[in-house]
Amino acid sequence: MTNKFQNDINNLVEEFNFKSAKLFKFIVLFGLLGDFDSIEYAINLKNFIEKHQNKNLDIFAIAIGSQKGKEKFCKFTGFPAENLIVVSDNQIHNNLKVSRGLNIGLGGWINMLLMLSGINSFKTIKEVIRGYTGDRKAKQIYSEFEKIDVLKFLNISGSSFRQVFGDGYLRPFELATFRLNNMNQIIQNWGDYILNEKYLPQRGASFLLNKRNQVIYKFFSSDVLGYSSNMRDPLGFLSDLIKE
Repeated sequence: MTNKFQNDINNLVEEFNFKSAKLFKFIVLFGLLGDFDSIEYAINLKNFIEKHQNKNLDIFAIAIGSQKGKEKFCKFTGFPAENLIVVSDNQIHNNLKVSRGLNIGLGGWINMLLMLSGINSFKTIKEVIRGYTGDRKAKQIYSEFEKIDVLKFLNISGSSFRQVFGDGYLRPFELATFRLNNMNQIIQNWGDYILNEKYLPQRGASFLLNKRNQVIYKFFSSDVLGYSSNMRDPLGFLSDLIKE
């Protein structure tokens, strides 16, 4: 790891006042607030925070977006608003050499659609298919009694998945349903979530820092729906890394 990269991280912590009395800081760079990965990752982070309230970790995030978009994003995902910074461009991403995604010169929409089809985003198709076929090695999303409002007109409960597919793993269509609801949230609030369509292909990154702000783990995304090195358990690595 170069001194410049570490200095850039130190400057980031200082600039945005990411101060913490805990042993570790986890800093996440989202792309746009309205990116599929941003919303899904934020929900997973919120669940991790709730599950590990006494862990020695603080989580901070930076996203491209507006203040109004931030308010809607935090309300929908549950990610703590006080720990999310919104910026107006991808300069921070560029400074840290985060992938900008595909750019064929025809605009953000075309670039994103091509990435969703697997072009320059090789793991995306596999991840989309997993959403429909399920995954025996991943955890289920919905509990038995959880209410699921699919596109605001179809109401089902988590027991529907249990009755058809059983329990204890990621059932077929479960992840696809979850992502469909996230997509609906983005589309309904497009103007607030998508600050500038040219940033649609912008990918994100994650950095775990110790008490001295030294980077002890980093991950750079290059794929849509690829915000973790292990999408079966996107935050599983954190539980091991932050043990005292």
